[in-house]
Amino acid sequence: MEQKQSTRRSAKKNDPSRNVSRRDFLKIGISAMSALALLEMGGASLLFMQPRSLEGAFGGLLNAGPVNSFRPGSVVEFTNGRFFLVRSHDEGFLAVYQRCTHLGCAVTWEADQNHFFCPCHASSFDIHGDVENPPAPRALDTFPVTIVDGQVMVNTGQRQSRDDYSPEQLAYA
Repeated sequence: MEQKQSTRRSAKKNDPSRNVSRRDFLKIGISAMSALALLEMGGASLLFMQPRSLEGAFGGLLNAGPVNSFRPGSVVEFTNGRFFLVRSHDEGFLAVYQRCTHLGCAVTWEADQNHFFCPCHASSFDIHGDVENPPAPRALDTFPVTIVDGQVMVNTGQRQSRDDYSPEQLAYA
């Protein structure tokens, strides 16, 4: 009789049609939700780490416009690209980053005085970004400028540090 009961118990344990206990159901459910949450966090982390260099936005290639829309001696601010496009008197182009090299404050173009001005510590820079009035330690950074099919293209993904201005930094059409 005892042998019959033990075989009956083992048959119940191995029976696949047996109902899952509440404890087992909760373990499986919590494990599945935890695995799903880890998978979502991993996917979100990978998306976060991808570079965001979009064409036409800061950190990418920006089309500033046709060459003939900028007159010699002009300075045009591009707020979405965070730079000023300078067209020098000899018709070369220079894209100057709008951050001061002293502490990173935003510089402004003062057309009446023909210079860039940093309001934080009163540094000023000439039309090419050279330091006129310290405490800024060096010239304003620039971005590469290329002329493609008559369009001025500025790559805001490659900031270039420099000590001072030289004519070789200009891009010509």
